[in-house]
Amino acid sequence: MLRPRIIPCLLIHDGGLVKTTRFGSPKYVGDPLNAVRIFNEKETDEIIVLDIDASTRSVEPNLTVIAQLASECRMPLCYGGGVRSVELASRIISLGVEKVSLSSAFFSDPLLIRRIADQVGSQSVVVTLDVKRNPSTGRYEVWTHNATRNTSVEAAGAAAKAQDLGAGEIVVNSVDNDGVMRGYDLDLAALARRTVGIPLTIMGGAGSLDDIARLIGACGVIGAAAGSLFVFKGTFRAVLINYPNQAQKDAVCDAALSVGGAPSSKPHDRRE
Repeated sequence: MLRPRIIPCLLIHDGGLVKTTRFGSPKYVGDPLNAVRIFNEKETDEIIVLDIDASTRSVEPNLTVIAQLASECRMPLCYGGGVRSVELASRIISLGVEKVSLSSAFFSDPLLIRRIADQVGSQSVVVTLDVKRNPSTGRYEVWTHNATRNTSVEAAGAAAKAQDLGAGEIVVNSVDNDGVMRGYDLDLAALARRTVGIPLTIMGGAGSLDDIARLIGACGVIGAAAGSLFVFKGTFRAVLINYPNQAQKDAVCDAALSVGGAPSSKPHDRRE
């Protein structure tokens, strides 16, 4: 049976695990390796790790840290941050990482997607689009370099192009909703779902499992990623690594079906 994936997203900044709000005000929440160990125990579906310094500071990814994360992970791992060449992507995959994510590199060198896919397979190439809604036009536009540079490219067009070039998955991250914990941008999620037929993950805004159920109900069987939801607990946002157990995940799926009806018939990437 096709099942949605529920995915913690961990942000690395200055070597530590942080959580941002609308891509700013990073709050230190712990050690990335310790977080991965806890998520292992909780039998997490998969995990996304993004080094938010690599592209903005134009530095190479820390391969030692990536190797440590990969050796600890007992779930599929997607790494993003500073991946700008086929050689680097191949090296990261060789460390035991299942997928590499491209963001700013997609806009500076779009054909890099195809070259990496030819080397390691499309299933290992993810394109992450950090998206803001333009308040003047209502357009969803992609930003890069930790949401400091506006490409002025519409999100739907960027997602379609990435798919055509050989990406195996698209991650759409709402900058406006990042860290606010008030729910996903369902309009953006629906736009992405209509645009691509490859595996899709939506990120930005989840504050409860009900938000995940609403996302799956609106868009069908896709990935639901979150940061704050899995590192904070309670009104005062105390730091506590958490993740739903199997019964809770089943309840999310049941609630999603009651909200949205039948799951999407588009291709997906996980069977349980």
